[in-house]
Amino acid sequence: MTHSSIMVDVGKWPIFTLLSPQEIASIRKACVFGTSANEAIYITHNDEVFVFGLNCSNCLGTGDNQSTIVPKKLEALCGKKISSLSYGSGPHVVLCTEDGEVYAWGHNGYSQLGNGTTNQGITPVQVCTNLLIKKVVEVACGSHHSMALSFDGDLYAWGYNNCGQVGSGSTANQPTPRRVSNCLQGKMVVGIACGQTSSMAVVNNGEVYGWGYNGNGQLGLGNNGNQLTPCRVAALHGVCILQIACGYAHTLALTDEGLLYAWGANTYGQLGTGNKSNQLSPVQIMMEKERVVEIAACHSAHTSAAKTQSGQVFMWGQCRGQSVILPHLTHFACTDDVFACFATPAVMWRLLSVEHEDFLTVAESLKKEFDSPETSDLKFRVDGKYIHVHKAVLKIRCEHFRTMFQSYWNEDMKEVIEIDQFSYPVYRAFLEYLYTDSVDLPPEDAIGLLDLATSYCENRLKKLCQHIIKRGITVENAFSLLSAAVRYDAEDLEEFCFKFCVNHLTEVTQTTAFWQMDGPLLKEFIAKASKCGAFKN
Repeated sequence: MTHSSIMVDVGKWPIFTLLSPQEIASIRKACVFGTSANEAIYITHNDEVFVFGLNCSNCLGTGDNQSTIVPKKLEALCGKKISSLSYGSGPHVVLCTEDGEVYAWGHNGYSQLGNGTTNQGITPVQVCTNLLIKKVVEVACGSHHSMALSFDGDLYAWGYNNCGQVGSGSTANQPTPRRVSNCLQGKMVVGIACGQTSSMAVVNNGEVYGWGYNGNGQLGLGNNGNQLTPCRVAALHGVCILQIACGYAHTLALTDEGLLYAWGANTYGQLGTGNKSNQLSPVQIMMEKERVVEIAACHSAHTSAAKTQSGQVFMWGQCRGQSVILPHLTHFACTDDVFACFATPAVMWRLLSVEHEDFLTVAESLKKEFDSPETSDLKFRVDGKYIHVHKAVLKIRCEHFRTMFQSYWNEDMKEVIEIDQFSYPVYRAFLEYLYTDSVDLPPEDAIGLLDLATSYCENRLKKLCQHIIKRGITVENAFSLLSAAVRYDAEDLEEFCFKFCVNHLTEVTQTTAFWQMDGPLLKEFIAKASKCGAFKN
């Protein structure tokens, strides 16, 4: 699995909504995996490694079999600089570091962890046999087998071998890493990929080799017989392949000229040929499109994606249960987003590099400039304190200000506007809301903001204030919140506060706020509460 270097938003993967914005901002690399895309691993800018999710087959490597909704640190991998990562269906996880070490953990029923046993790996353990002397630069996993590619082009495979996917010449499972040779002997492998039970390799002269299960033609050999050792894809003779990608049972290959070939299973249209017939040999697709620069597929999905030179991203195959039989142009900027939004399960097809660019969106820029004396052209003075704002922003965001500014001639426009009917925290929160769309106030101040929102006819802000008040209601403040709701005509909120007071009657009638409530309101409350039978006792 290679990794990406495009600006990517991990927020498109639902599982990452569990993290706070601060945690999201700390992520440098990430991978979502698992049979339901319910597990995730991420690496921070200071090379700490965290995992969270369901933990099927101990695939989080935390040392226990507990699932976790909060990220847990994998101490054993912190500071290791992970460069490539892949996972199986068990799931098991295999990764390599920049130093060329390989670590594995998780499901091990077929020795896919390469440690010579079939015991589940509950924490990351280095894969040693034959690999200690090698600098590994890339790893790939099928459903229950694993492969590692070394810097000098040697390829090692281990694990489940029922169809020959380890390439050893037999169908016996391979308990430790074994060098894949036969036809690859003396060749320098530069790229690897695994389907569920098949394996593919690209060598430095652009030839492609396949072995393992071939029932759908995913090896591209023109037949559907399994291969126990690497076999060259002869039909690609004359083209130079740069990148290979495997789906569940189909294969994509990209040439040095940007041409795209596909073969294997096509039940969901994943070959992009316009029909659903399997292909036993490579077929060129997307011929009328511009040069392709990247292809994407993943052994747990029947989805395909490609990116062209100008940055267009196409997808086809199984897309959220629909069969898309021809490459469909999306609005995405990277192939990773196709898998986040349309693959089943919505896993990542590679270890994702998240580049946090020094770029601010319009919304972020506005947020930053709130109350900034450097760029502002207007000041409000509230309770003797200044708040710096921009006339244009206020006019764009608020009808009240639009009308107000229109009634001034520009030359008469005051540099400072005095506000005396609202408090400083309330007015500041209101102006900040115009820059940020959000409010951060205690419920008592939100009452004042609710008053302002009502008088300025800001309906969305009104709803936000009511939400803050409902969330912050307590026995101590319930009555003052109720009287405020009545005062500002917030019926929904009034009903909510009333019910709260009735449900906590004994406690609230002992608070000072209750006895300080003005007469008519207190009378009305007692009458209404009595009607509900609240004062029965």
